[in-house]
Amino acid sequence: MTPTWYQWQNDRLILHLRVQPRSSRNAFGEPLDGRLRIYLTAPPVNGKANAALIAWLADVFSVAKRDVLIRRGKSGRSKEVVISAPKHLPEFISRR
Repeated sequence: MTPTWYQWQNDRLILHLRVQPRSSRNAFGEPLDGRLRIYLTAPPVNGKANAALIAWLADVFSVAKRDVLIRRGKSGRSKEVVISAPKHLPEFISRR
């Protein structure tokens, strides 16, 4: 069964996330209520957490930062993020 916190749309990966800023590390957490928890060290001020999220996801999925888009939730902790043509996938995400 495919987890509900991600889906594929052609070559784009759509992630439904719950971001926890000011954490001790940048890391994936556990799925919770249809969203994957993400821990970020950046504070949630002046867009720093969003910038950190984009940079970290770009690194994890081996894409340029321009290929990571926060489609919904720029001002909240619940976010929908689109990653265009990810070159690398963590082991808990499958291609279709």
